[in-house]
Amino acid sequence: MTCSTHDRRDVTEPLEPRADAEPRVARRRALITALALSTGTAALVGSEFVPAGVLPQMASDLRVTEGRAGLAVAATALAGAFTAPTIAAILPRAERRAVLLALLALATVSNLVVVVAPGLPLVLLARVLLGVAIAGYWSFTFSIGVRVTGRPALISTALALGTSAATIVGVPLASVLGDLVGWRAVFAIIAAVSVLSALVLRAVLPPVPALPGAGIAMMKQVLRSRLLMAGIVGVGLAALANFTAYPYIRLAIAEVAPASVAMILLAWGIGGLVGNLVGGYLSRWLRWATAAAPAILAVSLFTVASADHAPLLVLGAVAWGVGFNMIPVTTQLWVTAVEPHSAEAAVSLQVTAFQTAITVGAVLGGALVDGAGYPAALRLGAVAAVLAALVFTVLPVRPRID
Repeated sequence: MTCSTHDRRDVTEPLEPRADAEPRVARRRALITALALSTGTAALVGSEFVPAGVLPQMASDLRVTEGRAGLAVAATALAGAFTAPTIAAILPRAERRAVLLALLALATVSNLVVVVAPGLPLVLLARVLLGVAIAGYWSFTFSIGVRVTGRPALISTALALGTSAATIVGVPLASVLGDLVGWRAVFAIIAAVSVLSALVLRAVLPPVPALPGAGIAMMKQVLRSRLLMAGIVGVGLAALANFTAYPYIRLAIAEVAPASVAMILLAWGIGGLVGNLVGGYLSRWLRWATAAAPAILAVSLFTVASADHAPLLVLGAVAWGVGFNMIPVTTQLWVTAVEPHSAEAAVSLQVTAFQTAITVGAVLGGALVDGAGYPAALRLGAVAAVLAALVFTVLPVRPRID
């Protein structure tokens, strides 16, 4: 497919030149925009994983097993996997700020439906809506942020920090609040957070027109890129590595240091925040940073799986947080570097890989834990991470120029 520079825009080109702005003012505006987009990411990811913090109460109230209640997370991931590669085709010309606000509104509706749902079927339906909102938001946000600010590494790092904040703070906080005010109130609170995020975005983000050529044509183009699709396989392997193992991190900690579960999980979270920042910083050496992230994850998973004393376990947990949380930053920058003119479609495939990995990883990890114990799940994750590191080691970061 051939396009001239007149009918499509590079994702790295800002909507308006920043030459007439003072550098300090421009940096401040870019940071504010990045943080505003990050609040939406935190609200949506918090919504996705909040059932993990209130699962026992939720299952009891809905009168289902905890395993069936856990389908609330799987339903969201599956919906996201199907939505990510198709939403731009459905909304090829829609103004992108309005789309983001609509997706946050959809997430709000989803959470409010869960608040009043009498049984699991309606909860699962609401969670499917949430999956649509998450996939759409992730697919559009990076491209929007870069077009407004012209700073890819800043936007990717900020979005990853929003994700980390939601998982590090949101899930434990949901657990505490669930005990205090009930699991339904927790979903009401996260609905309010989504509304607040939408208000912040509306105040900070200017209107953003759709990219020329967005939609089915753009998706067809990226699907024909062998380099991009090979990278998407690497993304899927890296995400699978984490999500096969992460649900069982508590089991691994409790086996070695049962009195320190909360502190070691916090250490994992601190490592995650460091990983976000390191991923953004190392993006200037993108090929090696993208390969290093799953390599660190592989070593950490092997370490945690075999740790027999607390110091080694803590070291492995921190490295796990660093390695995994580098992956969303570096892979998002990688796919958009390879397809700079088709960022929405490229990122949507990255989102699909992650959401699919959440579902497949849960199935594989659960089967291994039941059959052979948690170390088997961690070691399978480590093998997948090694394969992902090899993929990104051999693949060049070569942008397509049509």
